[in-house]
Amino acid sequence: MLQSFTTETRPTDGPPRLARLRAHLTSQGLDGFIVPRADAHQGEYVAACDARLQWLTGFSGSAGMCIVLPDVAGVFIDGRYRLQVRTQVDLAHFTPVPWPEITPGGWLKAELPAGGIVGYDPWLHTKEELDRLHAALAGTTIRLRACANMVDAIWPNRPAPPKAPAFVQPTELSGESAADKRARIAAGLKTAGVASTVLSLPDSICWLLNIRGADLPRNPVVQCFAILQADGKVDLFLDPAKLTGKLRAHMGTDVRCHPPQDLGAMVAKLTGPVGLDPSSAPVWLRDRLQDAGTQIMWAPDPCILPKARKNPTEIAATTAAHLRDAGAMTEFLAWLSTEAPKGALSEIDVVRALEGFRQATGALHDISFDTICGAGPNGAIVHYRVTEETNRKILPDTLLLVDSGGQYRDGTTDITRTIAIGTPSPAQIRAFTRVLQGMIALSRARWPKGLAGRDLDVLARAPLWAAGQDFDHGTGHGVGVFLSVHEGPQRISRGSECPLEQGMIVSNEPGYYREGAFGIRIENLLVVQDATTTPDLSQPELPDADDRAMLRFDTLTWVPIDRTLIDLGALSDTERAWIDGYHADILARVGPKLSAAAHRWLRQAARPLGTP
Repeated sequence: MLQSFTTETRPTDGPPRLARLRAHLTSQGLDGFIVPRADAHQGEYVAACDARLQWLTGFSGSAGMCIVLPDVAGVFIDGRYRLQVRTQVDLAHFTPVPWPEITPGGWLKAELPAGGIVGYDPWLHTKEELDRLHAALAGTTIRLRACANMVDAIWPNRPAPPKAPAFVQPTELSGESAADKRARIAAGLKTAGVASTVLSLPDSICWLLNIRGADLPRNPVVQCFAILQADGKVDLFLDPAKLTGKLRAHMGTDVRCHPPQDLGAMVAKLTGPVGLDPSSAPVWLRDRLQDAGTQIMWAPDPCILPKARKNPTEIAATTAAHLRDAGAMTEFLAWLSTEAPKGALSEIDVVRALEGFRQATGALHDISFDTICGAGPNGAIVHYRVTEETNRKILPDTLLLVDSGGQYRDGTTDITRTIAIGTPSPAQIRAFTRVLQGMIALSRARWPKGLAGRDLDVLARAPLWAAGQDFDHGTGHGVGVFLSVHEGPQRISRGSECPLEQGMIVSNEPGYYREGAFGIRIENLLVVQDATTTPDLSQPELPDADDRAMLRFDTLTWVPIDRTLIDLGALSDTERAWIDGYHADILARVGPKLSAAAHRWLRQAARPLGTP
């Protein structure tokens, strides 16, 4: 159920698999093939049967792709994975390509001779993705060809698709019945002149129907497709093994269930206009509609924004989950403060202990992702996953970065704390304080309604920029409620164009990483609130404020921050007051539910800054 520490692939596995793939491409008249980190649902997490990129290359990151050509195989990775990829692939056979600095189209033009044919699996690519690639290749003789998946053809003993039973998410936790959601979303379709829309994102379908599942690691979703009609009825395509009598009763007669293999025939019979999301629907669906001559209306998944705007019931539920999780985290940090200085703990020991504290709540459904626990230089690997081979002892005078979370029936948590084991260096203290200042600035933000995450991203980076430092990942991602720990469309990053709205949950996680030395990240989850109707009582009145709609954040995460890493002299009075107020709130909210030992530790950890 919980985390494994085995190494699933090794760099030495890649070269023979690559050779077999190239031989198969030649037999099919192809000069190349694109292997994305994706499944037919375009989710970040994939089932074992869809982990083609990892099986072929050894790279296990949650984003990327490999383009295999006769003489080169480029593995495209973003800033989160520049260190990780070099340890996981055979660098003599696979070439890391920094993305998005180098795009797949630009790379193909440089690496593939004129007239080359590159295959792709139409189940694994979206219209937006292929449009960008076609545009980049315009003016060349390189051609793209839809084809069967070339990796599947050479993958012996490929795991079977998941068949875990689905289950009901009750209205007491979702805050709205599935029937009301279907009616609400269908009304929007009707207004837009759409006869039906094909949904391909499992978390959208799970949200819409108030169901959950266990098809993906750490994400309680059901892998399925759905067609939502403008009258509110749904055709749901999923393996019959996932259906139970209780689930059928919950969905009712307006949700008609079909086996997955019926999807193509039913899509081909739809009368348009049919809605498809250009950023998430596989082009296989587009091709079926085009072959049938059906009008397509390209539009975002209609469930995306309603799902992101959490209602009061969902916010209350996830608040309870976060307070429960904060208790487990505080118990863990108290335990760590005693055990780590002894010098006997390893990264795996820490991960197992933290899982134990979460399980002790009696409410843990699963962890929300594999815990990132990096000691010393391993902390500089942004999405590091400890294995039995990389497991590192936590030595004195080491920084330990722990990024973890839990899935509870009432909420999804995600928290990072960086802890000094022993005495931190002055450079570590300075960097940690800058990261903390950025996290505080974003936590305290107040902004005009209509701004997007890109408009706030600078707040978290400014203290680091002033010192000539930065981090190569987004500042924050959206988070679901007992759904995906990474949820769109909202995020805090330079590329985010989605306006933040009331009820959206985002992470706030600036960091700093020094390769070969240490990593620092501090992460809390925040929920967007209306600053007028729900003012922040911890901030002063604004008598000169304009008459305009403003938004702000409420904090959901209540776990102390390591005081030994804070340079008090670098903090402003406002920053010191925020930290002291945050710690006082933790003591009041979490303290009464702790064990006696953890409560004693928390009283020390949460005491006002500057007190002995």
